[in-house]
Amino acid sequence: MLNTVEKQGYFIVLEGIDGAGSTTQAEFLQDYFLKKDQKVIISPEPSNGKIGKLLREFLGHQNPFPNQDLYDQQMAYLFAADRHYHLYNNIDGVKKLTAENTHIITTRYYFSSLAYNAKTEKEFEFVSLLNKDFPPPDFLIYLDIPVDVALKRIIDRGILEIYETKEKLTQVKNNFERILNNYPYNYLRIDATKSREEIHQKIIDFLFPSIKKY
Repeated sequence: MLNTVEKQGYFIVLEGIDGAGSTTQAEFLQDYFLKKDQKVIISPEPSNGKIGKLLREFLGHQNPFPNQDLYDQQMAYLFAADRHYHLYNNIDGVKKLTAENTHIITTRYYFSSLAYNAKTEKEFEFVSLLNKDFPPPDFLIYLDIPVDVALKRIIDRGILEIYETKEKLTQVKNNFERILNNYPYNYLRIDATKSREEIHQKIIDFLFPSIKKY
């Protein structure tokens, strides 16, 4: 079983296109750690800081720019600034809390910026440059789901954000494949069409061998 006292908290990132179920799995994982008497919080991106709140406002409204490229560029800048705050602020930043033995579960990290804010090679390089100094997570979990299934889930949810179209999500899914193919660290890919319980168990099986050694 997991140790009840960890030397340091872990930074765990859940990624996937919209509708993949990352929020649900973050909540399952949080409950799991709490049952093991370990400190844990869900700290998604965008963060709850001022820049994060601005990002959420942008995501919920129509594109205010003359074209999608300018919008994506603006979002890439904002996400990078918010990510810096999320990692390093001395109130509830990832670095601070993990040093205090708290596990941080994040839905979305720099992988999403590369996936959502880049269509061309030039844009991919631009977003990569903005995010190049951010550290990799301790654990990356990618929830893989067909675009059509994800869209049905989103439609059933009843609230669409600006990125939630078939064309955009197809491009995003392709970008995720590129990112993961070049990711130099171990990660877990899960079929996100499985039941919530099956997915959760696969995540636990992935985390256990690494965490229990400490």
